[in-house]
Amino acid sequence: MGQDDSLRPAHMFRSLFLSDLHLGSPGSRPEAILEFLLRHDADTLYLVGDVFDLWDPLFVHWGEAEQRILALLRARAAQGRRILWLVGNHDKALLTEAGRARRELAGMIPEVQRDLVHTGGDGRRYLVLHGDVCDARLLRFHIWTRIGSRSDSLLRLADRGLRRLRFACAAEARGPLELAIIGLNKLLYRSRLHERRLVALAQAAGCDGVICGHFHIAALHDDHGLRYANCGDWTDSCTALAEHEDGTLALIAHRDQMPQPVMPAVKTGAM
Repeated sequence: MGQDDSLRPAHMFRSLFLSDLHLGSPGSRPEAILEFLLRHDADTLYLVGDVFDLWDPLFVHWGEAEQRILALLRARAAQGRRILWLVGNHDKALLTEAGRARRELAGMIPEVQRDLVHTGGDGRRYLVLHGDVCDARLLRFHIWTRIGSRSDSLLRLADRGLRRLRFACAAEARGPLELAIIGLNKLLYRSRLHERRLVALAQAAGCDGVICGHFHIAALHDDHGLRYANCGDWTDSCTALAEHEDGTLALIAHRDQMPQPVMPAVKTGAM
């Protein structure tokens, strides 16, 4: 890891939550992830599932940026940061014996979990999990994870080809197929039933809210009676959830010069 990686980050938080990095897939944005992590740090970093995309072996992309991300995480852990790793539907294989051996070989965090409880700076408790357990019943079948991963990769590769034909297109502009993926995903979850299911899980666990990923739709609100926070993803929204020392939660985007929330910050005392 280069000297720049050890520079003090511009913004320090009590906790950071990142989900759906999908490292290794064509849709992942490792340069954006690395840029974000170099500028933002926290006492505790939660990786809320789908850090890797293990169901796309035909189109694996692994380069210098991905390596630097893992090296930075190891360096932060060595500096005393807590890094808590949860699995999602795309990297659930990390829970197997083969996955454990792979993690140890790579020098990664040896322990991964399905869910846990985070206690905020104000004492409020949040159930933290990837969120796929509250997907529509049909979508919970493993075959849909594989089909979805392959389809997403094919569409994003095709989108790159189309973008090359649009010479005036800005580097960060969305291509037509990427916009279609985002639109279809929002349409799929427009009923917000997944939010209600996750809030119900948190309530059953005696928690004050839930923090998740999976749905690739960043959100932060109290619409269902308890706090619902979705950190977003790093294929489309490129957002993370940050917790300040007083327990205030905010969604932040990787290109913000200051850690301003994508939507108004939610103060825990407002519930």
